[in-house]
Amino acid sequence: MLDRRTFAATALSAAAANAATTPQPLEAALITHADGPHLSAYIEAIAQTPEIGTVSLCDPSGKTEAAVRKGAGAKFLAAYATPAALFAARKPSFALITMEAKLAPPVISAALKAGCHVMAEKPACVRAADFAPLAAQAEAGQRNLMLALANRKDPYQIEARRIVQSGLIGRVYGVDLQVIADQTRLTRPAYHQTWTAQRARSGGGHLIWLGIHWLDLAMYITGSPITQVAGFAGNVGGQPIDTEDSAALTLRFANGSFGNLTSGYYIDRGKQLSIKIWGANGWLEFRNDDAPSLVWSAGKGLQRYEAPAGAPLLYTAFVQHAARAAAGLEPPILSPAESLRVLRVVFAGYQAAATGITQSV
Repeated sequence: MLDRRTFAATALSAAAANAATTPQPLEAALITHADGPHLSAYIEAIAQTPEIGTVSLCDPSGKTEAAVRKGAGAKFLAAYATPAALFAARKPSFALITMEAKLAPPVISAALKAGCHVMAEKPACVRAADFAPLAAQAEAGQRNLMLALANRKDPYQIEARRIVQSGLIGRVYGVDLQVIADQTRLTRPAYHQTWTAQRARSGGGHLIWLGIHWLDLAMYITGSPITQVAGFAGNVGGQPIDTEDSAALTLRFANGSFGNLTSGYYIDRGKQLSIKIWGANGWLEFRNDDAPSLVWSAGKGLQRYEAPAGAPLLYTAFVQHAARAAAGLEPPILSPAESLRVLRVVFAGYQAAATGITQSV
């Protein structure tokens, strides 16, 4: 039996060990501008991420400070006009960067150079060649660099990956992907002035903004990278924008299977999203029109998955994961190489559409 002094010493020793192994909350940087994409979702996510203890803002326009200050609450530290000023004054270990695609690469590089793990809103570049050195920089510095491909944290996609990669439906034969959003937004004059409607600033249209998620999921769920791309992309609806509102790609995967992606602004409102995968022993289908559903068949009749109630919103879940990965609490769900791979797939699709020639990734 332990006496009181031995018990107290043991308790103190355990407390000290706990303190040594429990990371301190992260100091974070939020780098953005007035029209930073998904900014409100990221502010909410920062407030709801316990691993983020404090956040400093960089916004040259100063237009987002009030919203960030209010949303982050007691976590808010200060605002800076430039990334250089922020990194000179603070030493964050995690940077969340949500910027116009053309503007993002030098800021990501600066954050990596400052020692930050980085989560960046996609596409974070207007050419894959601009992202490649960032991926190399992150790997050389042993830093995380994750595009905000938040669907990887969707419980339905995690379960779909488990089903496929555990072999329940057998060797994958084929994949069909559909990601359809509203044409209505493209009719608004205000949208025509945004950076997302200008190829030189965005890198592309629907494919690089929304289709990219489904291309990434196809590789994430099957565990097989896309190696070749053929297809078409263009402005089918005729709105006064120079980005595509429609893309149709045919894909070859490293495992020998084939797939198709339909990516477009077609409907009046909402989204129509689906993934179907056929295997040697069955099939799987995810749909999310009004509500998500995941069903599969593998020789035992139709089976259905329901996600647990109370899961956080996708962008909140992804920010929470990125912060935990930055703190070393869990491995990153997306590597720099995987972020680069999906960008190369997208730009291979654009090149295939422009030349009529199948592109290798």
